Amino acid sequence: MAKKSDIPRRIVDAALSLAAQQGWRDTSLVDIAEEAGISLAELHGHYSSKSAIVRAYQRRIDGAMLAREDPERAEQSPRDRLFDVVMSRFDVLQTNKEAIRAILRDSVCDPVSALCAGPSFLGSMGWMLEAAGIPRTGCLGRLRSKGLAVLYLIVLRVWLDDDSEDLARTMSALDKQLRRADSLMSLFVRQRRSMVAEA
Repeated sequence: MAKKSDIPRRIVDAALSLAAQQGWRDTSLVDIAEEAGISLAELHGHYSSKSAIVRAYQRRIDGAMLAREDPERAEQSPRDRLFDVVMSRFDVLQTNKEAIRAILRDSVCDPVSALCAGPSFLGSMGWMLEAAGIPRTGCLGRLRSKGLAVLYLIVLRVWLDDDSEDLARTMSALDKQLRRADSLMSLFVRQRRSMVAEA
């Protein structure tokens, strides 16, 4: 008999396991409840949909990533800190790569669920910026969050096909995208300052 405090984790674990085995689209809430060893009513008491389960998993990843705080990170440049934080996230995700691949693949056929996950996803981007000591508030902060979201999704595609032990391809792709983001952000800041000076 599962402890009530363990049920949310068991539900998420069951969903990930089934997604890896049979795909996300073919996994029903009934399947997840059975895999978790609980009733459908108990599942409903914690999560109202499969999308809610995915959001819970995202929050779990956020927590695990933040728990990997490195004391030496404070001595690094903002760019290097963000590199370290993003790679920490990929390290945490590594255990469930097949499940994530299935969820992302099947979500393409379910744009409504993908749209619902948007705010939660941007929230995760914000937490990565916070962990890297980069402000995420104000207009510039919101721009950073959205820019990181685009960057992250590009690198995520590389990570899904990166079978190397050290994730060398993923690190290379992340480094490339961060360099590109630095250039774009510098251009944006210069243009903004120019507009303010002319006003």
